[in-house]
Amino acid sequence: MKLGADLRAFETRIGHRFSDPALVVRAVTHSSISSATRDDNQRLEFLGDRVLGLVMADALLRADPGASEGQLAPRFNALVRKETCAEIAREIDVGAVLKLGRSEMLSGGRRKQALLGDALEAVIAAVYRDAGYDAAEALILRLWGSRIDTVEVDARDPKTALQEWAQARGLTPPVYREVGRSGPDHAPVFTIRAELDNGGVAEAQAGSKRQAEQTAAAQLLAEMEQQP
Repeated sequence: MKLGADLRAFETRIGHRFSDPALVVRAVTHSSISSATRDDNQRLEFLGDRVLGLVMADALLRADPGASEGQLAPRFNALVRKETCAEIAREIDVGAVLKLGRSEMLSGGRRKQALLGDALEAVIAAVYRDAGYDAAEALILRLWGSRIDTVEVDARDPKTALQEWAQARGLTPPVYREVGRSGPDHAPVFTIRAELDNGGVAEAQAGSKRQAEQTAAAQLLAEMEQQP
């Protein structure tokens, strides 16, 4: 199989030339365009998620030999969660090479967090299948780069951190309310308000409710921690 110029350029961006080009084609093929003769990337995504987890767990252990499991777990979650994968996928422009069905293309599939994150994990699995564990590990360490060394010691997600902050002060858990929605159906923007029963409030917007909640929680926690 001969790759097109777009996938050859993608190989350059990730630093891996495939011996079996069919693997990278499968890795960027979404189920919306799969067929009896064209496999999608779901099985590779399943494998890539596990390869990523193993590489990242090992990298964290080596980066901080004295860390406890309780310290490592939130760092691990921060590095492998879908948001991080999608962020890295954008950095190497996975969206430009995604093979999508017409409906996904029209709904902005090349920018969707879930599709980008899944495709990156599928690419990791494709490299693993193509050249083995060492190549996949090198790819992951190269793409994640300084994130591994600079991941926050306390890498709890903002909603968890805000809830723990509230409980430590005898407050009830924060409440998240959808107070607005704009944009077209295929690319909505949600406005979420985070509220504490001490009167603290913060609002944030994002393309998913989950991300808007996380951002609002982070903003509210920052405000609360600045108060005397």
